[in-house]
Amino acid sequence: MLGGVPVLILKEGTRRERGKEAQKNNIAAARAVADAVRTTLGPRGMDKMLVDTLGDITITNDGATILKTIDIVHPAAKMMVEVAKAQDQEVGDGTTTAVVLAGELLKYAEELIDSNVHPTIIIKGYRMAVEKAIESLKQEGFAIKVNPDDEETLKKIAITAMTGKNVGGAKEHLADIAVKAVKYVAREVDGKLKVDVDDIKIVKKHGGGVTDTEIINGIIIDKEKVHPRMPTIVRNAKIALINAPLEIKKTEFDAKIQIRSPEQIKAFIEQEEKELKKMVDRIREVGANVVFCQKGIDDVAQHFMAKYGIYAVRRVKKSDMEKLSKATGARIVTSLDDLSPEDLGEAELVEERKVADEKMTFVLGCKNPKSVTILVRGGTEHVVDEVERSIHDALRVVGVTLEDGLAVPGGGAPEIEASLALLKYAPKVGGKEQIAIEAFARALESIPKALAENAGLDPIKILIELRKAHEEGKKTYGIDVVEGKIRDMLEINVIEPFRVKKHAFESAREVATMVLRIDDVINAKGEEKKEEKEKEKPETPKFPEF
Repeated sequence: MLGGVPVLILKEGTRRERGKEAQKNNIAAARAVADAVRTTLGPRGMDKMLVDTLGDITITNDGATILKTIDIVHPAAKMMVEVAKAQDQEVGDGTTTAVVLAGELLKYAEELIDSNVHPTIIIKGYRMAVEKAIESLKQEGFAIKVNPDDEETLKKIAITAMTGKNVGGAKEHLADIAVKAVKYVAREVDGKLKVDVDDIKIVKKHGGGVTDTEIINGIIIDKEKVHPRMPTIVRNAKIALINAPLEIKKTEFDAKIQIRSPEQIKAFIEQEEKELKKMVDRIREVGANVVFCQKGIDDVAQHFMAKYGIYAVRRVKKSDMEKLSKATGARIVTSLDDLSPEDLGEAELVEERKVADEKMTFVLGCKNPKSVTILVRGGTEHVVDEVERSIHDALRVVGVTLEDGLAVPGGGAPEIEASLALLKYAPKVGGKEQIAIEAFARALESIPKALAENAGLDPIKILIELRKAHEEGKKTYGIDVVEGKIRDMLEINVIEPFRVKKHAFESAREVATMVLRIDDVINAKGEEKKEEKEKEKPETPKFPEF
């Protein structure tokens, strides 16, 4: 309003929410997302059935998968989905913890805003609380140092990550596979271990049982040989990786060839064959007996390869070519002229095998493989998908534990320990920030509370017992959801990577901060656009009345 005249700066139909109204709406949307996955937390968490627009069904209790699959439109709720994605990509586990904790932080922040505590003070208090909470998890007597050679502890960490997933009694078997796979691809960089889980290829084939899942000391390519006369088995394989077509190139410009006699046709075809034979002869000269080609292979070239006993696969994915390079030591060449004996990789065996009615190429017995494959089996597609998700979580947690060399007890023990540390720390800070730090401490208690609720236990009773145990110095005590009581988590082998908790605390704080800083929401999807869409719709035909 300027001099009594209203001033319009936004398009007509634009919706705008300001101040506390905007904050409350955003908090409500974010909390709704947290409530959606809360019941999936822990080994006794429930599953969700997700049906997409095409009717495809996903059954899982993996927080990241649930949030990625459901179609969310509210911008604040989308932020919660981003938190789950980031947690999943960074550490592979703890996605539900991060989302539930973020929802609780916003719940207590809303109460403080109603008590006229400014959002910037809450944000400052939350930042101080996260730093102190992470510091409390590193203390001696709580954090567990993990040696890279301690396979037993690594297996326990993998089993903890898979507990609650639909993998039946195969947890030990899958955990063993996950630890072996990660140790295969782990490499030392500047004196520190680094693990790139992308170096582990996962191939899914339904059929058989979950216990038929195996680790392959090499690579599986989901392709068969290109010619039936090629050998099915090649021992002491010399492997060439070619990123160039083994075909006659078409001209880059329009060209017209005039052929006036049958002799010219014959000469033309013979010249093409000669060129293709020259390509295959080049491969044979360098000593390659197995070829993986990223592009196409001409029928004539296939014929000559089969004649020379060369095993060939065409149209191999770029990611598979890179994994083959790491596993066999071969160099990917982009021109046959550059191919030399030094570029070839080695494997003890290359074989075409039939798996679940499909033929696949197995590259086995690689020396010092920097890339390996896990062949996932299961009775149905839904089972195979859930086993893959479980293995992904196990690989990630084992990887981050190897990198950090640090783990913590699970079962809600880290949250209770951090909560008690914050309640002691808050009075030392003083001011309004003290209230925010205490709110963070109460929010942390929501994790053991949800674990207890999902296991059918009395959450208040469990929380009181946990607090008492930790105050008495029993720092590693958490919730044993199977027995329905509190126990030493190290005794029952419930161990989690330190980084999972650290990242969950930081992610939850970051998304809560982001939502709290918004005090104005301008939504340009106004009424005009709706009216335009209505106009675009064809009119419904009117039938005459009889």
